[in-house]
Amino acid sequence: MDVSAAAMIGAGIAAGAAAIGAGFGNGFVIKSTIESVARQPEAKGSLQGIMFIGVGLIEALPLLTWVIALIMIFVKG
Repeated sequence: MDVSAAAMIGAGIAAGAAAIGAGFGNGFVIKSTIESVARQPEAKGSLQGIMFIGVGLIEALPLLTWVIALIMIFVKG
């Protein structure tokens, strides 16, 4: 197998796994926030801010994986 073909396969697998992981992570964070707001509606503002920070950090993983995948594909060793 050619090195560039292996890099493309690896990049695709990494990007797909990161997207799936981010989807599960976002779902878990939002589910937990909804449950917390249902228990304490007066804490909605602070919980919502923490949720947005968490979702932003979770979404950073697929973006970084995408950048690394592009580097793997286009940078020849």
